[in-house]
Amino acid sequence: MTAQSPFGVTAGAGSLRPADGVTLPHAWTPEGIIAGPASNGAQVLHLAVAVCVLNDTFREARRLGIPVDGVAVTADGTFDDQWRSTGIVYTLAVDSPAPADDVERLVARVDDVAEIPRTIRAGADVRRSTSG
Repeated sequence: MTAQSPFGVTAGAGSLRPADGVTLPHAWTPEGIIAGPASNGAQVLHLAVAVCVLNDTFREARRLGIPVDGVAVTADGTFDDQWRSTGIVYTLAVDSPAPADDVERLVARVDDVAEIPRTIRAGADVRRSTSG
C-alpha cells in the first residue's frame, strides 16, 4: 500500500481491494477490507477515518440504491510540534457502474454522515479515567 506521508493509510474493499495489508472482516464484502499500515497511533487514527468512510460508502450506496463494486479510501494528516493534529484529509474512490451524478451524490452523502469524521470534526473530548 502506498501512503502519502509516514502517517498516511489506505483501506480498500471489493474491486478496489489492495493486494497487501491487514485483512479486516467486513459486513459488505465477503473478502473483507485490506487496510494499512497501522504501526503507530497516528496511522490508527487515520485508519479509523478511512475504514469508517469505506463502510459508510457501502452502507449509503445500499440505502440510495446505487450499485458499488469497490471502494478505496486514503487518509493522511500531519501533527504540529506538540503532536496535535493539523487535520486529516481523505480521498474516496468508488468503482460503480452508476452514472457519475449518482456516485457524486453518494460521495457527498457519505461525507455528511460518516460518524468518525463527524466526531473528529466536532472536537471529541478525550481524557484518562481515574477509576479502576
